[in-house]
Amino acid sequence: MKSTSRQSEGRLRRIVPAMSTPLASIFGSGFLVVVPVLASAVGPYAIIAIVVVALVAHQVGAIVRHNILCAEPVLAAKSNRLTVLAERVSDFALVAAYVVSICLYVHILSSFVLGGLGLDTAFNKSLMTSIIIAAITLIGLAGGLDPLEKLERWALYLTIVILAALLLGFAIYDGGLILRSGAVALPAMPARSIWEIATIVAGTLIIVQGFETTRYLGEHFDAATRIRAARWSQYFSLTVYVVFVALAQPLVTVLNGEYGDNSLIRLAAAASVLLPLPLIVAAGLSQFSAAVADTLAAAANLKEASHGRVATRWGYLAVGLAAIALAWTGSTFTIIVVASRAFAFYYLMQCFVAFSVCRNNRERVRFIGIGFVLAFVLIFAVPAG
Repeated sequence: MKSTSRQSEGRLRRIVPAMSTPLASIFGSGFLVVVPVLASAVGPYAIIAIVVVALVAHQVGAIVRHNILCAEPVLAAKSNRLTVLAERVSDFALVAAYVVSICLYVHILSSFVLGGLGLDTAFNKSLMTSIIIAAITLIGLAGGLDPLEKLERWALYLTIVILAALLLGFAIYDGGLILRSGAVALPAMPARSIWEIATIVAGTLIIVQGFETTRYLGEHFDAATRIRAARWSQYFSLTVYVVFVALAQPLVTVLNGEYGDNSLIRLAAAASVLLPLPLIVAAGLSQFSAAVADTLAAAANLKEASHGRVATRWGYLAVGLAAIALAWTGSTFTIIVVASRAFAFYYLMQCFVAFSVCRNNRERVRFIGIGFVLAFVLIFAVPAG
């Protein structure tokens, strides 16, 4: 019994550190924008929408876990040209997706900070986003971003603490409503067609993105640990998202149908006057940390995908300039959809990788089905608003 207990503790000690990177990415921006995006799309049916998004994300996560187990040995041996080619395209797709996500993270950071200061305008957000990305790029060019990478774990801890505080605050608010009136009011259903709802919800894939990071932790963890870490990260984070959206629904009515990228500040203020300030601080730290992490990953992937032709420091420059250009192209909700499409293409290429190494017809049918869903997101996703 003692031996079994020690083995379980040993596995837990290995898995928990492996979960920090995917959890930091999954919680990176999603919890900050998920409520207004879904409220704008489906109103009182946001819980159903987040459950659907969570189920799709779990199935896409299964593709990533399959590739850790089955594709990585084939890629290491270079024994299947189709698999190698699909993975190569996937690598470049991931670099592009990271560029968009960097812009998204910093755009949300700017929105929350400027919203707290009463300076939330489109120009100010784009300007602040550009300045922060430029600063990250210059730090990378000057000496590298590795020292800032340590922020990721602390940002995750702070994010989880603030999430717990929000969940508690929302639960107390909801409980008070039920005690006073015996019921809770839900947001009105927006005048949208089924097609509009489907295309807007499709654009929220980025909200639960991040589980794919376990594919690229092979230098630190073995395959079994990464597969468990990816699965547990999704179980934990998706459960939190569903509960978070459910508890937030009664507060959404305070927005009066006006949904912005920093609406969570108003919801937090409605639940408790103590919540907005720590929420803004957590948003700033978590988004900055996530942007640094994705800049590091994008530069490293670009170097690997180019077979070393693009040095890391020039990767920082290319990624930074592209992200700054994107910062001026639209609102946060628009960038969310661009990011969702970018990751949908990456995941679609991972479906091709999985299909190329699969020897099970049932699994192949499953991969094709997931691929069609991702193709829908890639082609038809549109912004909320």
